[in-house]
Amino acid sequence: MKIGFIGLGNMGGPMAANLARAGHEVMGHDPSAPMPEGVRPAASAAEAVRAARVVITMLPNGAILRAVAAEAIPAMAAGAVLCDCSTVDVDSARAVAGQAQAAGLGALDAPVSGGIGGAAAGTLTFMVGGAAEAFAVVAPLFEVMGQKTVHCGASGAGQAAKICNNMILGATMIATCEAFALADKLGLERQKMFDVVSTSSGYSWSMNAYCPAPGVGPTSPADNDYKPGFAAELMLKDLRLSQQAAAAADAATPMGALAETLYARFVEAEGGRGRDFSAMLPWLATKHNR
Repeated sequence: MKIGFIGLGNMGGPMAANLARAGHEVMGHDPSAPMPEGVRPAASAAEAVRAARVVITMLPNGAILRAVAAEAIPAMAAGAVLCDCSTVDVDSARAVAGQAQAAGLGALDAPVSGGIGGAAAGTLTFMVGGAAEAFAVVAPLFEVMGQKTVHCGASGAGQAAKICNNMILGATMIATCEAFALADKLGLERQKMFDVVSTSSGYSWSMNAYCPAPGVGPTSPADNDYKPGFAAELMLKDLRLSQQAAAAADAATPMGALAETLYARFVEAEGGRGRDFSAMLPWLATKHNR
């Protein structure tokens, strides 16, 4: 399949490389990131998409997505599918989908879970919104780039699923880090707490698969000095998207709001930028209940 790929950074680069290795003809564009192996460079977004059956974007935010879509959509071939894998606000996802559909194109919002490691290994999870016809076209590509794909509904549903999932993740990571910090002060060994909680009602992905305590549980960024697998500032971005959506939908999300406040403090005022989101543990371990 001929694929245009726009946004070849830490996530998009390995995703595009996996498509090329699978035999697809991939033309990529990124103003700053290096071109992945097997991907042909394009001088502009318009050049990258012109002959493509599917155009995939992986971009930092909704404003950039809208700007790229404004350039790419007029250059795309009739009947092609625009598949955005960025994590952006629901309004931007729906606006771009509407523009694509008005131009006779298919449109999907397909944010991912699995981080940089999942992008490289081809084990991402895709949460997809959009029409069934467009989903059927891109489904074989999701199988190359990931291990699980869920068609969540109409345009915007993929982004809704992503921000709801990551709101849960942010809140549970904070609770997990708080529990370890409390265990320390109560004299409970971290390994003993893990042994209990990981097989009890406190079980969670944050505890069992991505434990924030070094040397406890499966290997995680905590065992690599909290170098980011999923950076704290990206968690903050997703939590802010969740609260933007909650305000628009008039939904009560007090735990999500508190998680956003704590990650904002951690990232913007207390050294969390550039660290993994699980580095909330050493930060909390220095705090006192006052």
